[in-house]
Amino acid sequence: MGAIDKIISAVSPQKAYEREMWRQALEAARGYDAAGFGRLNAGWRVHNESAEITDRHSRDVVRARARDLERNSDIAQSVLYAYKRNVVGKGYTLRAKTGNDDLNKQIEKAWKMWCKARNCDVTGEQSFNQILRMAVDRKKVDGGILFVFRYTEGGVVPFKLQAMEVDELDITQTAPKYHGNRVVGGVEYNKYRRPVGYWIRQYDIEGWQLMDPVFIEAKDVYFFKTKKRPSQLREMSDMAPTITRVRDTNEFITAVSVKERIAACLAVFVKRAVPSGGFGRGGVRTENGSMDYEGKKLAPGMIQTLGAGDEIQVVDPKSAGSDATAFLKTQQGLIAAGQGLSYEAVSRDMTGATYSSARQNAIEDESTYAEDVELLTDFMTEVYENFVISGYLAGLFNMPGFWDKKADFLDHSWVKAPKKWIDPAKESNANKIALQSGQKTFPDICAEQGKDWKDAIDETAEVLKYGRKAGIEMGGVIFGTGTTAAQQNTASQPGAEE
Repeated sequence: MGAIDKIISAVSPQKAYEREMWRQALEAARGYDAAGFGRLNAGWRVHNESAEITDRHSRDVVRARARDLERNSDIAQSVLYAYKRNVVGKGYTLRAKTGNDDLNKQIEKAWKMWCKARNCDVTGEQSFNQILRMAVDRKKVDGGILFVFRYTEGGVVPFKLQAMEVDELDITQTAPKYHGNRVVGGVEYNKYRRPVGYWIRQYDIEGWQLMDPVFIEAKDVYFFKTKKRPSQLREMSDMAPTITRVRDTNEFITAVSVKERIAACLAVFVKRAVPSGGFGRGGVRTENGSMDYEGKKLAPGMIQTLGAGDEIQVVDPKSAGSDATAFLKTQQGLIAAGQGLSYEAVSRDMTGATYSSARQNAIEDESTYAEDVELLTDFMTEVYENFVISGYLAGLFNMPGFWDKKADFLDHSWVKAPKKWIDPAKESNANKIALQSGQKTFPDICAEQGKDWKDAIDETAEVLKYGRKAGIEMGGVIFGTGTTAAQQNTASQPGAEE
């Protein structure tokens, strides 16, 4: 309300109110309803700020609350488990593609050994798959996690990972190591906002800060996080949009649980016609034989004689359990949707699902997981490349002309361990049709099953060869025709019908 409107309101509040109504109507006609400040949006005051300004004052509180839910909320854990099951699952298999089969096998064998806890983790406590699962957890809860590449002796190659929480970034550090840079939130940036290093707080083993922070070059650090805005510098918990709803649902469940416990009890009050024990409400036994019920409890099969004139009144509270079911289902569905997942993926409740709905939800969920899978495989690629380079420098791998053909020697792919089918018969038939119609290739189908297509062909050829040697024709599918190799061999014999 402007100065003129305030003067008018002092003389005629009605006229001032009419002017304000017309002003709001004109604003609504000229712009968007979503930008209006009418009665419904009167309390919705927001401002446009950079992502760092928006996140800076909320980051620590959101992270602490997300960690509290991680520790104490089964609903929050259901979201975390859903991501770990589907983003990491049973892990990934390396397929080296150097162009040399012997070298590929040597690298894959060394990688498998390196993935053991004693070789890949500086603490020797977590295998590579366990590190990946922790990374997924910390990204969802904390917003991110730092991995420092440590080039230490011992193990398969002189290279290990050191995991650090985002709390270890020294947010008090302001002086940059290199002239012209800026330090924001413990990360040093150049003029293009590219991280050039990280200032890490130094603690003793019990967590007490001891000395000045240490600067680690960005080339030796992988910051595992998601960036959602160009102006975002640090991490923000992925659970932020659903934290309040998870907590509200937990509080509701606690309230309903307490109410159900009360409802399961039978409360009995003794109503006395004449108070005993003299004046007032004293509860002592008198000489005339009146009964004192102080401290008495009900027990199964109990027979209790009441005093003269006393009667029992029963309090039987009604249960609210059935009313809570629909509410909880709605809340879990909203929490799941806020994390990009289906209700079934988070709640594990498949009572109302059919094959079609379960399949469709699984497809949609896979699209959600794909973003995290992409980020995870990018991190694994960084680790793998450092692994190969460390192995080459240590003399483990014979790679002539490595630096000139580095891209060829570092070429690889990741094969994710497959998940179980919802309906094996339908899935197999769908793959058969897709293969014969050209919608999928054999490598596509093998990749979905977590296999290398060349290995699958080699294994099939080995089975067929051994079968023929043993006098048993195992067949083998001719792709695109559906006929078997045995039928084709028969048809090609002399004298066979045209």
